Amino acid sequence: MLINKAYKFRLYPTKEQEIFIAKTIGCSRFVFNRFLGQWNDTYQETGKGLTYNACSAELTQLKKEFVWLKEVDSIALQSSLKNLADSFTRFFKKQNKAPRFKSKKNPVQSYTTKETNSNMAIVDNKIKLPKLGYVRFA
Repeated sequence: MLINKAYKFRLYPTKEQEIFIAKTIGCSRFVFNRFLGQWNDTYQETGKGLTYNACSAELTQLKKEFVWLKEVDSIALQSSLKNLADSFTRFFKKQNKAPRFKSKKNPVQSYTTKETNSNMAIVDNKIKLPKLGYVRFA
């Protein structure tokens, strides 16, 4: 039996880590908005949207064009694409409205990452996050 668990932590990052978290959130928002625009254009022209696999393949080309996308956690960028694909799937099933562009002015900003190859760990009162290192938490 497979059991999924999710945890929420209150982080206390250093100044450098705060900057890195802001970069990651900004890059995730950029990827989401960029592909949402492409998805909307494709939907208006053909009546169908893109697929997650097509967008994921194009994300690697986007990283070559925008080098600063390589600085952040790649799983966060893929998660934002996955959220976009899920959101369009629910839209096509008429379960919700069409996805909207993400705003920098929204007071709630976050990004999602996943554990792969033991890239996350908890040691004492610190959590190790991908590309971020150890961050104090409560």
